[in-house]
Amino acid sequence: MASKRIIKFLCLFLIISSLSSKIYAADECFEKASRSIFKLNMVLDNVIIEPIAKGYNKLPKSLKDGTGNFTSNISTLLSIPTSLLQGNFNQFAHSTGSVLINSTFGILGFLDPAKKIGLKSSKEDFGQTLGSYGLGPGCYFVLPILGPTTVRDTLGLVVDSYLDPFAHITIREKELFNISGNNVDYYSVKGATAVDFRSNNIKNFDSLEKNSLDLYSSFKSIYLQDRSNKIRNSSSGQDDWGNLEN
Repeated sequence: MASKRIIKFLCLFLIISSLSSKIYAADECFEKASRSIFKLNMVLDNVIIEPIAKGYNKLPKSLKDGTGNFTSNISTLLSIPTSLLQGNFNQFAHSTGSVLINSTFGILGFLDPAKKIGLKSSKEDFGQTLGSYGLGPGCYFVLPILGPTTVRDTLGLVVDSYLDPFAHITIREKELFNISGNNVDYYSVKGATAVDFRSNNIKNFDSLEKNSLDLYSSFKSIYLQDRSNKIRNSSSGQDDWGNLEN
């Protein structure tokens, strides 16, 4: 019941934000609070995530690549229902085929044979789905640990936990095809995904920190552009930054 109330509240907030002529993508709900949270997140990154990412980069390439393939395969699971909701059947077919082949012939996703035969996995979520329907992002703010987001994408995060098959069998404690997991499985994979992303962008982050006059604004600009590209299914900028919201 509590979850349903939260979703209803967020839906109402999203509708109000999207329809209001005073709220645009670049506007912020709580800039002062967001900047404080951003500083806290940067401290956590400097003290915990970056050192782990640098250590992760020292692993044998085969092990590092395998871990990245594994977390990417699990992330693609969410693309299956969200691609359907977007009416993108080509993307749905590629994501479904990619997960099935990599989860079997790819040894639970540690290998990526699907890519070799031309299947392109995607990273779609419910926030992108709402964007594809024409809903604006609402205002921008920063969450502890999770980082940059918008009203639309925050609602998307909640709905993702119901749509994502991996979340369904872990944090939702359900069983799917005789497979089940727990909270530790879910957060371990999310943590590994974050470390893999951070390790692949060590130089990008360092360059941004050194060259930005306002690091907060730089991250905001990159995040909003990245989300816009994903909603349009554009590949612009993806090679460098990947999934900024994860």
